[in-house]
Amino acid sequence: MLTEKLVRDVLGGLKEPFLHKTLAELDAIEEIKIKEEKNHVSVKVLIAKTGTSEQLQLQTQIVNKLKEAGAATVGIRFSELPEELLAQHRNVEQEAQNLLQSKNTTFIAIASGKGGVGKSTVSVNLAVALARLGKKVGLIDADIYGFSVPDMMGITNRPVVRGEKIIPVERFGVQVISMGFFVEDNAPIIWRGPMLGKMLNSFFSEVEWGELDYLLLDLPPGTGDVALDVHTMLPSCKEIIVTTPHPTAAFVAARAGAMALKTEHEVLGVIENMAYFESKLTGEKEYVFGRGGGDKLAEELNTVLLGRLPLNQPDWNEEDFAPSVYQEDHQIGKIYLEIAEKVTSLLKK
Repeated sequence: MLTEKLVRDVLGGLKEPFLHKTLAELDAIEEIKIKEEKNHVSVKVLIAKTGTSEQLQLQTQIVNKLKEAGAATVGIRFSELPEELLAQHRNVEQEAQNLLQSKNTTFIAIASGKGGVGKSTVSVNLAVALARLGKKVGLIDADIYGFSVPDMMGITNRPVVRGEKIIPVERFGVQVISMGFFVEDNAPIIWRGPMLGKMLNSFFSEVEWGELDYLLLDLPPGTGDVALDVHTMLPSCKEIIVTTPHPTAAFVAARAGAMALKTEHEVLGVIENMAYFESKLTGEKEYVFGRGGGDKLAEELNTVLLGRLPLNQPDWNEEDFAPSVYQEDHQIGKIYLEIAEKVTSLLKK
């Protein structure tokens, strides 16, 4: 028969994932309720940071432990540990948070006003192009609801944990971290804004990036919670705005650019994706989404047009499969290299 003492004994030995002390040592099991008739146990647990991948891992451990002890169903609520307890560990935590900022790393957010303009494709290929130029590059798939970078880059393995840090997955010379690595079977993410910010913060502070020249962030489309969090966390972040040539797409993308300017983020430039389709038979260019959207947006944001990308598929290689990465000698791969060179020139790095 389950009792409160038994539940405390079962869970007390589990470690809080950030302070690395047991739940019993931290007195972190705040509440236990047992419904004997349904054999249901609900607990409230305190941890240092909620809304993180570590919380998900601890949640799984708690459910498994209680079910092994005889519970039929388990309910869990998480809340944050008292400020005075966290203050004792703040120096260590602050050191980890500032680790990346203290290095010579330039943050570049890739933004768009709306979905479907190829922002993630641009993020992936620009990161790969910068790596091909010999730069040390990281890429955060910050589109937490609509993560796609691992699939686009053909990444099948997951990060490993070494000590207290997550080691990102490397592909094409780019170190990658994504919410997709921490979700099973392509499950949907049902989180509120504050939880998204905490997950994004984990990507900065709990991942062992090493020395980086550039850290790119593939932002969600629009000007929602994650974009706001990036503006708050990274006040010196640069931005690249992606649009299509269509006037409406450029009009909507202007909002993302205006948000960057209002928060004093420098807009490095505009990339016009799906600019035209070039026939392999005739060489004729067809402007299927119109013309001029990228130029108009760059003018409105008082920045430069970094490049125009035509409609074309990457060459797929079965041995090195990555469905959205263009080869270095591909027509579009060469354009990405030119864009990467412009970016490094603008940043003088």
